[in-house]
Amino acid sequence: MSASIPGNRELPASQYDLSTYWGRVMHSANISDPRTLLVNKAGLEHAKGLVAGYKQGKIGEMNAELWNAKKIVDSTLHPDTGEPVLLPFRMSCFVLSNLIVTAGMLTPGLGTTGTLLWQITNQSLNVAINNANANKSTPLSVSKITQSYFLAVGASCSVALGLNALVPRLKRVAPATKIILSRLVPFAAVASAGALNVFLMRGEEIRQGIDVYPVLSESDKAKLAEEGKSESSVQSLGKSKKAATLAVSETALSRVLNSSPIMVIPPLILVRLQKQDWLKKNPRLTLPVNLGLILTTSLFALPLALAAFPQRQSVDAASLEKEFWGMGGENGKVVFNRGI
Repeated sequence: MSASIPGNRELPASQYDLSTYWGRVMHSANISDPRTLLVNKAGLEHAKGLVAGYKQGKIGEMNAELWNAKKIVDSTLHPDTGEPVLLPFRMSCFVLSNLIVTAGMLTPGLGTTGTLLWQITNQSLNVAINNANANKSTPLSVSKITQSYFLAVGASCSVALGLNALVPRLKRVAPATKIILSRLVPFAAVASAGALNVFLMRGEEIRQGIDVYPVLSESDKAKLAEEGKSESSVQSLGKSKKAATLAVSETALSRVLNSSPIMVIPPLILVRLQKQDWLKKNPRLTLPVNLGLILTTSLFALPLALAAFPQRQSVDAASLEKEFWGMGGENGKVVFNRGI
């Protein structure tokens, strides 16, 4: 994120109004744009140079080139560390990274072995993405990551195999309904395990808390600028477990919101399409049709889910632990990085 680049003048948070849901949708679509993956190291350094130029007063006003530079920086760098997030685990690569895995889980007629392998693959990817985009003020040990990984894999496989065994035994359900229910089994497994994965991978944040900062007023920002300091130089008020719980809970819910349309809409449409003569005559088209449905749904679903909650979340200091009461900045509020 651009906040990690030194300078005593902060860039506008976004081209869009982040206080509204649709403003956050547009902003999320911007930072999850897969085209930013094509930017090489030289392009990233150029973007960082433009952002640094604005923050150091060398560039007077925001312009189209600077907005694009901010987009590249925001979609590439982690807001806490300032280091590039590994490419496959960036939000701009989320749709592409999940495409093949999702198609595999939604393949009709998967046996026990296929179900297990795809659920393990999916949770492995989830662990990597959640760890890469988590709040880094409370790092997770390798042992905790390993423990969380096996618990999440166990949960997803248990749900998937359990429902796969249950659906065929439903006696009062019509065959057509059974087909639909069987296609929705991966959704139940992914939604439950996906939320659990976030809590497991970021459980250390809840146990130790995450850094919270006072919300700065315009006069506070002006004073920092006069002193040659940036907003990122403001010291943390401490670590809050309540803020961490809110951050992790919202992230888990956004994961469910993202997986719901992706795991529900394509299989239900595919069930209908497989009754069409053109697909019956060309069964080899089932895979590309399935991939197309998943890709289209994912591109629309991701920004809608990411925008459900602000990434930089501000709350009343009085809603946190007593040690933070009366320590809030403007309007008594504090802010923290929710993570993605």
